[in-house]
Amino acid sequence: MSRPPAPHGRTGRPPLTSRAQILAAARRLIDQDGWEKLTVRRLAAEIGVGTTTLYHHIRNKDDLLVLLLNDYVGQVERPPLPGDPRERIVTAATAMHDALAAWPWAAEVLSADGFVGLLDESALWMVEAIVAGADDYGCTPEQSVDVFRSIWYYTVGEVLVRAHTARRRTGEHFTFRDAFDASRVPRLAALGHRWAALTGRDIYPQGLRAFVDGLLAQASAARAEAPGRPPGNS
Repeated sequence: MSRPPAPHGRTGRPPLTSRAQILAAARRLIDQDGWEKLTVRRLAAEIGVGTTTLYHHIRNKDDLLVLLLNDYVGQVERPPLPGDPRERIVTAATAMHDALAAWPWAAEVLSADGFVGLLDESALWMVEAIVAGADDYGCTPEQSVDVFRSIWYYTVGEVLVRAHTARRRTGEHFTFRDAFDASRVPRLAALGHRWAALTGRDIYPQGLRAFVDGLLAQASAARAEAPGRPPGNS
């Protein structure tokens, strides 16, 4: 007896098109080659589906990056947030730093002003905690946003510098050249042989606390000088 005709269309293993599988494949490509080389077409090839099929799940590359970031931040463990506004800011900023340091490509994507605002509520708890902490300290809305932005720039810059340094092979770290006119830069000449070791130390925690103290003190001073506005907490 003859066999029935084979069904039309694709046969074999069905395409993997769930959101979890799409995000897992995208993360593999990013970990392998960086987020800049991630494209919808390349992701579709990695999964084994057509590009059109992928567009049923994501609109474009930016949409994919937002989904990835929301998923990643959603898995970050939330530390208990202190009641003291200053300590709450420090705790949230430290969690933000540690999350970015574990996956530095996220810091590169989020380095564009406004990209943070594309994340969903579950991924914005660190931003909320910093802004709310500044607000509870007595900052104006403008000052609260300035506190976050200043901490954000400091944190992202620190993460990216360390990530780019780590990518260089051992022995290729930049340092001062062996000989230069020490009379023009005497302090650097004295520190030159120690520069790599000194700049390689992790001083983010100390710098963050000093930074937060300075930002809040600056905000308090500005409020004290404004007529009709009570000073914030000390």
